[in-house]
Amino acid sequence: MEDTATAAPAPAEKASSYRYWVREATGDAAPLPVPRKLDPAAAAANGNGNGNPPPLGSVWNQAGTWEEKNLNSWANSRIKDLLGSLGSLEFPTGKASIDEVSKCSGDAFQVTVRNKKRVGYNYELSLRFRGEWLVKEENKKVKGHLDIPEFSFGELEDLELQVRFSDDKELTSNDKTLICKDLKSFLAPIQEKMRMFEEELKGR
Repeated sequence: MEDTATAAPAPAEKASSYRYWVREATGDAAPLPVPRKLDPAAAAANGNGNGNPPPLGSVWNQAGTWEEKNLNSWANSRIKDLLGSLGSLEFPTGKASIDEVSKCSGDAFQVTVRNKKRVGYNYELSLRFRGEWLVKEENKKVKGHLDIPEFSFGELEDLELQVRFSDDKELTSNDKTLICKDLKSFLAPIQEKMRMFEEELKGR
């Protein structure tokens, strides 16, 4: 009798140890986010895109850590315009006018520190004047300069005015004292013009 070979049963297929989860969309599920192109103008208006205001510094200084901007060209021109428009003043025994700003030496700047803007300046000025005074019943023409020593932002209340005569040979000491007192009346309008300059500088 022949033996009938019986095939050994095949081993059961080993079950996988990994499971894959597939998200099934349901009616109440939140929709997937849709990519949206940013509007460059809106991004610039919102600063860095998180609702914060745009940084004050240059493009290369977005952190606003430290940046200094030179404002000399604008400041020199503006000071000359403002002080050159002072006009003339009349006194009990004379009158005088400002011809020009003969010296405007200094610096004006804007500094950005930690995304905060600050401005400042320091200047030394000289204004050329001409005038006429009644001296000993005779009209004397007088020329010279009103010198303003170096001063800085916020120091206008302490501004000094020094008178320098171009030719004072015919003037006595008392004459010069009287004329100097008259000329120092220009101090108040000069301070007012420089206050205007400071306000404009802060708005730059």
